[in-house]
Amino acid sequence: MYNINAVALNLHDHNTYDGKTHNQRSRHTRFKYNLPYHVDAYRDHPTETKINVNDYRLNDEFIKEYFKHEEGKVLAFTYTQGGIKKSKDELFKTILKYNQKILSYKPKKLWDYYFNDDVYYIDHHQSHAAYAFLLSGYAQSDILAIDGIGAEFRAIFVDKDKNIIDLSKKLPLGWLWNQMSKITGFGPLGAGKLMGLVGYGKYSDYYKEVLDFIFEDPNLEKSNKLHTLVNVEKYGKEDLAFTLQKFTLDKIKEIIYPLKTCNSICLSGGVAYNGYMNEMFTEHYDNVFVPPAVGDEGQALGTYMHADFMLNNRYHKPDTFAGTDYVIYPEMLSGLKYRKCELDEVAREIANGKIVGWYQGRSESGNRALGNRSILADPRNPNIKDIINHTIKKREDFRPFAPAVLEEYYKEYFDTKSDSPYMSRIVKVISDKIPGVTHVDKTARIQTVNKDFNKKFYNLIMEFNKITGIPMLLNTSFNCKEPIVETPEHAIRTFKKTALDILVINDWIIRK
Repeated sequence: MYNINAVALNLHDHNTYDGKTHNQRSRHTRFKYNLPYHVDAYRDHPTETKINVNDYRLNDEFIKEYFKHEEGKVLAFTYTQGGIKKSKDELFKTILKYNQKILSYKPKKLWDYYFNDDVYYIDHHQSHAAYAFLLSGYAQSDILAIDGIGAEFRAIFVDKDKNIIDLSKKLPLGWLWNQMSKITGFGPLGAGKLMGLVGYGKYSDYYKEVLDFIFEDPNLEKSNKLHTLVNVEKYGKEDLAFTLQKFTLDKIKEIIYPLKTCNSICLSGGVAYNGYMNEMFTEHYDNVFVPPAVGDEGQALGTYMHADFMLNNRYHKPDTFAGTDYVIYPEMLSGLKYRKCELDEVAREIANGKIVGWYQGRSESGNRALGNRSILADPRNPNIKDIINHTIKKREDFRPFAPAVLEEYYKEYFDTKSDSPYMSRIVKVISDKIPGVTHVDKTARIQTVNKDFNKKFYNLIMEFNKITGIPMLLNTSFNCKEPIVETPEHAIRTFKKTALDILVINDWIIRK
């Protein structure tokens, strides 16, 4: 039996996984994407560009600490092309010394791999695809792994027989979103922000023509002059966002739908954070699965699972909450007003308008707070979005918040066919009782919660339902201009510097 340690050396979301603990590096560096805040949004913040977006200097520290070939262990890894710009020498000295073939490795099937001298390597998109498929539990499935950039691919489709179809030239949607995000001032890693504007825009024939022109150019990445055609000052960011979203869905229908080989599909890669796209797939497939750490922050998980499956013949399924379980000592709370509390007390406070920082046990993998590192509030409050954006998250006021709804009630409030445990789909809202989590286009990115998934979070929502008759809470990630909080110290610091009313750490309730 092989002892495996998995490492993902990516463009930004470096992470490791040893079969128990998922170490997402940005949670510890406190730099989102491992880059200082706003370093990539150079158009809106020209004074903060001393560090170039292409200078991934934190990679060196990461490699020295984690990218080790330990005796008696298999080092399973993957990487992103841009992610080793400043670390190539170190990488060659350690891993590639006897493994030069890695640089020319290109898989034809999902289960292909390179293995030599206890070094196990798979392609970036293989890692995405393996993570989604093995976690889904499906006996067979199509897989779409689509990203901004990888190693050998930008997008792949894997059929039910696990053949890889390279769609990098046909479907570079991740690249396109990153470019449009950069043009609109959100930076090359701000596609999620641009998606938040979709509901505010309308279809534009002008933008559609420009997107077609860019997408069909054979020198796609080198023809930057084409980007000058994207005139956001004249035609607006909102209409660009709406048209880009429709363009994305149309391309998926045109290119992916005809490739269908079975009734299930798994979606992965950064583009699979597009909740509109994920919901659309439910119209074409009976079963649609999107894992929690769908972007590069889940690469170490997928790499470990692939290696364990092929070398040890095991189906390893990481826990959604795979972060470190920190011990909470009373002295950590020194100087704070705290005491033990019950769930009904927290639910009453939220019902009375309080905004709560909710910190429980091990952190969730991925960029969605799923009930262990969350900010919670009353979804009935029509002003709650503006309050949280302005006084706590301190981010753009157009960005919406998600509802965490008890699984047995979601069809009473949302028009969708199936549950969404990882907050991965954007669906239509059919109730006027929850304005705080209803986006301007009458949609919401829902999280469905059952007792097996997160018992304590489920019980808290149930208590809120008993008080208000609404079986859901507003749920957003516990952070302020930083990655999601990881440690109790991070939670306390964020509580102190924001307008959060209450902090709950495990069973302790803390007030200002």
